[in-house]
Amino acid sequence: MIPISVNYHLYKPCNLKCRFCFATFRDVRGRLSLADATELVTQLRRSGAEKITFVGGEPTLYPHIGELLVRAKQLGFVTCLVTNGARLHDLLNQHAAAIDWVGLSVDSADEQTQAALGRGDGNHVGKSIELAARLHRVGMRVKLNTVVTALNHAEDMAGLVRTVRPARWKVFQVLPIAGQNDGSVEELLIDDEQFGDFVDRHAPLNAEGFGPVVEANDAMLGSYVMVDPLGRFYGNSTGRHIYSDPILDVGVEAALAQVGFSPSKFEARGGQYAW
Repeated sequence: MIPISVNYHLYKPCNLKCRFCFATFRDVRGRLSLADATELVTQLRRSGAEKITFVGGEPTLYPHIGELLVRAKQLGFVTCLVTNGARLHDLLNQHAAAIDWVGLSVDSADEQTQAALGRGDGNHVGKSIELAARLHRVGMRVKLNTVVTALNHAEDMAGLVRTVRPARWKVFQVLPIAGQNDGSVEELLIDDEQFGDFVDRHAPLNAEGFGPVVEANDAMLGSYVMVDPLGRFYGNSTGRHIYSDPILDVGVEAALAQVGFSPSKFEARGGQYAW
């Protein structure tokens, strides 16, 4: 079993408090040392992984994110960072050459709605548009990540999407995960019809090359190869996190087999694309 694309949630802390976040890692303490994180990235590449996405928490807050990006690029990875933009300008100043993709997390074109979701304090949308413009100027590929919830499912985000001009717009149905976002996500949940209406409303963007890449709840369960801050694979196929033994102890293949990852679901959701 080869993990072609890996999301490495290398750091738990975050500067924001998104009410729907499924990667709070309430049950995880600590993180790998830089040496161990570097060895983990090396083993993932040797196992056949082609693309690595650094996630958090907020990965730009991780003190060694630059070093890991450089190492991943040296190993031949396609590198990606999913971020709320906290320290992205500083990272671009020093390590832009080591980054292929940046995923900007923006859930609404309305600043008040975005703040009500816990992402930013009323200026997140504007800052993200500014960051997207800079990313385009340096020739970096831009992803836009949007979580659809009870607060934004009726919104038309087409104008924002056209402004950001993402190479890929990922649209996720808000996902409840026991032990991660229970207690804060319940008021934000939507049904499949509401999610479908949001997707249909934005279907005309397909003709412009900005159409949504859609992931409903079931598509997300068991379809991602994810690593936690302690260097363990984790899965969500049961609706809560399942953790493997540490990858550096048992190896990539043995650890991945422990968490319920489904290669067929990965393919079905479009997990492999022209990255």
